[in-house]
Amino acid sequence: MIEVEHVGKHGMIEIRMMAPVSDSDYKERLMPAIDKAISRGDRLRMLAIVEAGFSDFTLGAMMQDARMGLKHWRGFDRVAVVTDNGALDKAIGAFSVFMPCPVATFKLSDVEDARRWLRESLGSIHQEDLGDGVLHVSLLGKLDTEQYENDLEDLNDFIAGHEKIRLLVDLRKFDGWQGLGALRDHFHLVRGHAGRVERAAIVGDAGWQEMAVQIGKRAFDLDARHFSADDFEAAKSWLVE
Repeated sequence: MIEVEHVGKHGMIEIRMMAPVSDSDYKERLMPAIDKAISRGDRLRMLAIVEAGFSDFTLGAMMQDARMGLKHWRGFDRVAVVTDNGALDKAIGAFSVFMPCPVATFKLSDVEDARRWLRESLGSIHQEDLGDGVLHVSLLGKLDTEQYENDLEDLNDFIAGHEKIRLLVDLRKFDGWQGLGALRDHFHLVRGHAGRVERAAIVGDAGWQEMAVQIGKRAFDLDARHFSADDFEAAKSWLVE
């Protein structure tokens, strides 16, 4: 069974899936509701509370699920799946990076966190001119392609005003990228401006960051260093030496 509730704010729709889930549940309840919402031009944010396991979905329901995804997926702004089913949680986590919109999973006990995640903005990029060609760039939360599009103009303006720049890249509150599209935009941005970067300091404690600095130094011939989160002031000092 599928219950559909239109929340209204932020173009949100909440659905609840309970055993058994049949193809008629999709045809008669879920798909008409989504069709109606998208016809109004809404970009949907969907909360799916799944109280059913894989074995509770009929073959017809699985086929309808696949058809719905192919037909409507680009109409979604983001999707939160709430479930205690471990297999479903792992499957969604494995495939979410390939989806054209952010997807996150939550436990049933954390349904309010899921609603909050749907209402709030995702990641953001903050830029601060520290003077003398030094730009402080903070990557916050989980980034998608929209953040890069919004901040590219400001970055281009800063670079246009300086023959050489020094970057302080602050990753202390960075949680990664939402999908391959955002990761692709990040590499395009780095490659496009690497020749103007005189020195770069990357600050953060995630294990992959130091390795990324070493790769960047070789790939883009950068004078770059990695600093731990506790050494933020040391990173700033190194940039202005």
